[in-house]
Amino acid sequence: MSEQNDQHNDPVFDEEQAHLKELYAKLLRMRDDIAADLESNHAGARQDLLDMSEEVRLDFGGADETMETLAAIETLNSVIDAYNQYHDFNVEKLRRVVLLLMQPYFAKVRLQMRPGRPARDVYIGAAGMTDEHSIPLVVDWRSPVAETYYNQEMGPTSYEVDGRKRTVNLELRRQFDIVRDKLNMYFDTTVAIEDSLLLGALKRHHSEKLQAITATIQREQNLIVRHEDVPVMLVNGIAGSGKTSVLLQRIAFLLYRERKTLDPDQVYLFTPNNVFERYIDTVLPSMGEANPQVFTWRDFAEAQGAGNRDAGEKCSPEQLGRIEEAVRDLAIEEADVREIRMNDTVLLKASQVEGAVRKFERFGAGSRFCALVKDELHERLNRRFAQMAKDDEVQEEVLGFDVDEQVHWFGETVSPEDEAACADLARRYVEQRYAEAHERIDDLSWLRFDRIGMRLLGQPALSATEWIYLRLCITGAGDKNARYVMVDEVQDYTVAQLMVLARHFSRAHFLLLGDEHQAIFEGTATFAQMREVFEATHGQVEECRLLTSYRSSPEITAMFTSLLDPDEQMRLTSVHRGGVAPVVREFAADDVDGYVAELRRIAERAADAEGLTAIVTESDPRCGWLAKQLGDRVEVLGKDSDLPKSGVVLLPLRVAKGLEFDEVVIPDAQAEAYPDTPLARRRLYTAISRAMHRVTVLSQGPMTPLLA
Repeated sequence: MSEQNDQHNDPVFDEEQAHLKELYAKLLRMRDDIAADLESNHAGARQDLLDMSEEVRLDFGGADETMETLAAIETLNSVIDAYNQYHDFNVEKLRRVVLLLMQPYFAKVRLQMRPGRPARDVYIGAAGMTDEHSIPLVVDWRSPVAETYYNQEMGPTSYEVDGRKRTVNLELRRQFDIVRDKLNMYFDTTVAIEDSLLLGALKRHHSEKLQAITATIQREQNLIVRHEDVPVMLVNGIAGSGKTSVLLQRIAFLLYRERKTLDPDQVYLFTPNNVFERYIDTVLPSMGEANPQVFTWRDFAEAQGAGNRDAGEKCSPEQLGRIEEAVRDLAIEEADVREIRMNDTVLLKASQVEGAVRKFERFGAGSRFCALVKDELHERLNRRFAQMAKDDEVQEEVLGFDVDEQVHWFGETVSPEDEAACADLARRYVEQRYAEAHERIDDLSWLRFDRIGMRLLGQPALSATEWIYLRLCITGAGDKNARYVMVDEVQDYTVAQLMVLARHFSRAHFLLLGDEHQAIFEGTATFAQMREVFEATHGQVEECRLLTSYRSSPEITAMFTSLLDPDEQMRLTSVHRGGVAPVVREFAADDVDGYVAELRRIAERAADAEGLTAIVTESDPRCGWLAKQLGDRVEVLGKDSDLPKSGVVLLPLRVAKGLEFDEVVIPDAQAEAYPDTPLARRRLYTAISRAMHRVTVLSQGPMTPLLA
């Protein structure tokens, strides 16, 4: 049960408010002390380094003098390192203090650690903080002991520390509504489904940015957030179950748990589109963490050099199998390589590149082959530079440099005293001028992957999926630095695209999240196929379900779950709160005026209401037609748009993926757009489930049989 309390004649409220005030005052003092300490540290560092640098004399006249000089420099470097470490420590602490000043904590648990011992209170917040005696003031929500809050089990419960299970007794689970140093109310909660903070959050209107759910993570979500590290975790969750929020909380948890070794740049997040990417881009920063590297599939293809191609949605796994088989017996021909040139200067001819390839072809395609060929090409390029530097015209060009040109190429003014010095400058000049050629060797631009692929497959062009996979097979390359790859809306990827990701990020652990009922495109991977792909590349695949919907009202949830099989409906639950019954209205196909007038009326009514209303069309052409009919009553969302906080937006279903709105209007629910097919059923399920509080369904012609 959940007991709500406010400030009227409540000694517990007064006690909690006093505790909050006291803690807030400590945080303010910490902030000011750290800021002053940083300023003092900077001033002290400047003076110490100035004094020490004046004492260091560079003397390399003899062995003893050289050793003394090096020792003095090492001492100076140690002092610099010490100041830098102290600075970084204080900056990190200040970051946590500033984060806590917005909301010092959101929960408290009272734990009896051992029988017979008095229970102690543990306050849980977005970050951890201790006092000057190292006594915890607030514990980070990701710390082991905080798991007792998310377990939502009164009485005996447990958490793990360094792989060891610790059993405690949870006597109190209290939630707080706090803004800075003001306690609005508190809740003593024992039952998860009556989580008062959660219910309060669900009553709010849509925000233009996704919010962190740190205070309201539910037990089934927490099991995924804190799941042990496995090669692949595959999460299948109902619409509105918080999959994206869970994914972001999982990233924050991993960055905390592995903070000494994991950099945000080693985490990759794949999102369905750029609108969605901007919708979620403040969640991790609000928790004090940096965003990972974020890509759509198209962004990823562009980063690999395959952006200006067909995305490859129709590429089959069998086609990738053909590529892999063909590469095993690949013999690279001279026409498969290109010369290395810069501007009008050919540095290595195609025949020279082919010669390097031939030298190592016995090793077959793969990472070793490419590494050996690249080393050989670098050596040949260096020999070419040495040859070019001996050219009289090059040396005369160097001797003719004015002062600005000398500084540009050599970083200083030069005056060669003999031919050897002149030759050395010419070599430096050539290496500088054509340095990019070494980069072209490393990025494999000398291999004509298109020509190789077209020859092997006997087809006129390669899609992005085929091109990237061919490159992976030939080079054995991929991202060896990535440690975690998170794929949201994974049901929208094809088997072939997932094969590419699994191979490209072969060393990374994957978190795949999606909803099999929201697969709105033809030919995408089933969850069984996803498991098969990653079992082949990563071995273990752990599967999890999210079966509770938190987004939509019960009336809306009932509407979209009615599109599922009865057995599946029985397994799903929703958080109950008051809602409005969906409106379903059919217009005659030839009643265009009445249909458009109703849409305009809805748009005008929604524009004056709180929250954000979305008119979600089944297709892009329908979206374009309605944009003309509704004019400036709506804002048309494209791939580069940001979600507004309120108003009325018009967008196609493919852009609405992953987003949520206070009200959703489905303007084209006629049988023609949503026939009784599995794909149409999934598309309608997806469209309806974008709504939080209200749904209106219109059809221009006979209503879809799916809602009959």
